[in-house]
Amino acid sequence: MSSSASQRRADEYSLSEEEYRFVCKLVYDCTGIVLDERKREMVYRRLMRRVRETGLPSFSSYCERLKNDEQELPAFINSITTNLTSFFRENHHFEYLKSQIIPDLIRGKSDRKLRIWSAACSTGEEPYSIGISLLEAMQGRLQEWDAKVLATDLDSECIEKAKAGIYKTERISALQDNRQKRWFMKGKSTTSDSVKIKSEVAALITFKTLNLLHDWPMKGPFDVIFCRNVLIYFDRATQAELIARYHALLSQGGYLMLGHSESLPADYIGFEVVGRTVFRRL
Repeated sequence: MSSSASQRRADEYSLSEEEYRFVCKLVYDCTGIVLDERKREMVYRRLMRRVRETGLPSFSSYCERLKNDEQELPAFINSITTNLTSFFRENHHFEYLKSQIIPDLIRGKSDRKLRIWSAACSTGEEPYSIGISLLEAMQGRLQEWDAKVLATDLDSECIEKAKAGIYKTERISALQDNRQKRWFMKGKSTTSDSVKIKSEVAALITFKTLNLLHDWPMKGPFDVIFCRNVLIYFDRATQAELIARYHALLSQGGYLMLGHSESLPADYIGFEVVGRTVFRRL
């Protein structure tokens, strides 16, 4: 390829300042996620994959499609949103759920209903970790309770992967052997490198696609809401709005779990801190 042809190719797949501003605004308008200059390289890499998938010749032509074809928006959002997750990530939350919250609810709830919401469930590792924690904490008594876990995410592709409950074996390699054997099934083939979450865990969980900035169809109340490593992507006004909405959906004394780098505003009086990024509704 000649140097002039290489330059034309590079120009076609360059992301101009105007195009980047357009992408950032569209992401914000659709999801509330704030992108800045520090995210440019990440946005470029993720959008490049999508541009190539569509067969379009340039970022410019892809931006034109976004302006004129609403059906492309879900794929666009799926390509941008972050889906970093793992089983029992930030394990102190699951330990607190298992050792403190569930025993307290068992002692204090006469209606024998448990409701937990994983508000950004990605490919399912978080809600399945919640389900495993529930089963381990209840020690065979879960059938006596009406226990349900709602798992939602903006990314429709992630929701489909989560529903399948199938993961590469390496995804559970950090778990204790007894957890691997108790809650996962190996593939039938002797050469299979995949595992599937067991049905008794999967039966606890309902997966739904949900944009947190839109209306929430569920009424609550929830005993626990996991919203971890989500607030960091929003501006302060949107963070405050989401926190207020979570507060309204929690039961009296319900718990909100945030990510390791997240916190509530210092002047927010709706919660008390009871653990590391664990907040209890007053």
